[in-house]
Parts: sequence; structure tokens; C-alpha cells
Amino acid sequence: MPTRPLLLFDKPGPTNTSAVLEAVRARVAELGIRHVVVASSTGGTALRFADALKDAGAAVVCVTAHAGFNGGDSVALEPDKRKALEARGVPIVMCAHALSGVGRSISNKFGGVTPVEIIAHTLRRFGEGVKVAVEIAVMAADAGAIPTDKDVIAVGGSGKGADTALVLKAAHMNNFFDLQVREVIALARRTH
Repeated sequence: MPTRPLLLFDKPGPTNTSAVLEAVRARVAELGIRHVVVASSTGGTALRFADALKDAGAAVVCVTAHAGFNGGDSVALEPDKRKALEARGVPIVMCAHALSGVGRSISNKFGGVTPVEIIAHTLRRFGEGVKVAVEIAVMAADAGAIPTDKDVIAVGGSGKGADTALVLKAAHMNNFFDLQVREVIALARRTH
């Protein structure tokens, strides 16, 4: 049985980003991964991954929050980082969160919880970064930015930066239960 190192961080957060990036670089090379999907609200984390992986043979995809996620019609993706990502040929996926979307609106308006939110909360038992990594893989697959028939790496975090990386086979939203988490590269311990 093969063994693989697992980065296990004591705390979630952006201080783990550099270590996650190096672990992802190593797995891209070892597994021949062609796509790395990165959660990045402002674009900063995706830009770091794009620069670090530019010669690694893997395309980086930035997944960011939809307009209005932080209120009003605001967009979290910073214009200068958008331009820098576009200049590097990094696709940007900006869409509703796969594991909340309209369901969150229903819960906010009428109370209760929707099945999709239960899935999100279940994934959070492993940490916020796991939920984010799975969610952005679905979002990127739905946007046509990553394949669903090959392993990809999905990188998530707990607010800012990256603290989680998974090798997975993505799925579209309408086939969510076909998604396969194949390997955990990095994980942050839950702190609450």
C-alpha cells in the first residue's frame, strides 16, 4: 500500500498558503495533474498559485464569489488582480456557490435548512477548506473550466489564503454525488 505525506496544520488560515502551494506543486509533478482550481475571493491566492505553477504544466483556474456575496452589488475580485490573472491566461469563474445558492436565500427568508446546506455543513466537519475545495470543483466543472473525467487538484481555505488541497474527480452540480475525493494533500485541523 503506497503512503503519501499529509500536511496537517494545527490551525486554519493564510499562514499555511506557502506550504500548501509547495505540496500542490509536488503532487502536480508526481501525478501529472493538468488542472488546479483555487478558491480566491480577491484574486490574490489564485495569482500566487498561477505564478508558482506557471512552468509545472497545470492550468490554474480561479474561482471567486458571485457579485453581491458581500452585500449590495459588490465584487470581491480586485480589478488589478483580475487583470493580472487574465494577463496570465487564468480562467476566472464567478458564480453562485454550489453548496448554498438559492437554498441559502430560502433559509434566510423562511428559516430551516435545505439539503444542499446540509451537504455543506457535513463537509465542514472536515474543515471549512474541504467544503470550499469540493464546492469550487463543482463550480469550475459547471463553468466548463475543468474536466470531470480526470483528476484535478482543488485548493480551499478558511477565509483567506489556502489551508486545504484535495485531489479529486470533479462533478457537475446535477451529478454532485459522482464527485470523488481521491486524496487529501493538506488539511487544517478544525479549531471550533
